[in-house]
Amino acid sequence: MLYDEVMNAVHHIQACVACRPQIAVILGSGLGSIADRLENRELLRYADIPGFPKSDVSGHAARFVFGTLNGRPIVAMQGRFHYYEGLSMRQLSFPIYVLKQLGVEEIVVTNACGGINPDFNPGDLMLITDHINFAGNNPLIGANDERFGPRFPDMTEVYDHALNDLARRVAASLSIPLREGVYAFFTGPCYETAAEIRAYHILGADAIGMSTVPETTVANYLGMRVLGIACITNMATGIARTPHSHEEVLAIANASSKRFCRLLEQVLSEMPVKGGEHV
Repeated sequence: MLYDEVMNAVHHIQACVACRPQIAVILGSGLGSIADRLENRELLRYADIPGFPKSDVSGHAARFVFGTLNGRPIVAMQGRFHYYEGLSMRQLSFPIYVLKQLGVEEIVVTNACGGINPDFNPGDLMLITDHINFAGNNPLIGANDERFGPRFPDMTEVYDHALNDLARRVAASLSIPLREGVYAFFTGPCYETAAEIRAYHILGADAIGMSTVPETTVANYLGMRVLGIACITNMATGIARTPHSHEEVLAIANASSKRFCRLLEQVLSEMPVKGGEHV
């Protein structure tokens, strides 16, 4: 059933746009401006694609932007789906299945998140080296279709080591500081308590947010190479001394957008494409 739904969406997209992307980038809250840098742009709203869930989160345009960057075919997701919206894990990860069947082999996931590591500051960019799933749920639960991937996928290298090295090299060449750390997935929509943040810090989390992990879990299952970069938009509860707000998250993400886009644009330009060399 899932395979048929995925292919129905794929066929619709292929009928609507000419671009055949090999690289995808998921743009988190306030980070959607990189899509404006694509050439030969073709826009497609999620709401117009069969099987796609609906989303109305502020800061998310809820559309695909297809285009090229330095001649490379790319699709950007301006906005993503979240577990806290009442969607199932399978629903919110549905676009990843579709991207794979469209021909995407490399995917860059970005997000706006809270900092747990006391050495971090709002506005920092963090390379995601691993993650912790605190949701108590997994997008791969349920019947498995071997056409997508194995029943028990390995999670040793969810975030591709070679792509991480590329991001480090590009950041250094652009003189953009790039933190590194473990991202923790929290369901939301409320922000975490101070006690929860203390517990997550003890368990090894450097940052925490309400997205990314379901998508990267499915991407890894599908055999896609994943690069994850987060923008620290606020310090987590108990570290920050003021109440959180989504407006604060968007403000810091927007302030960091120019630097983030410079890094992301160069990384995308240097990522391997089908038939090319691995980094």
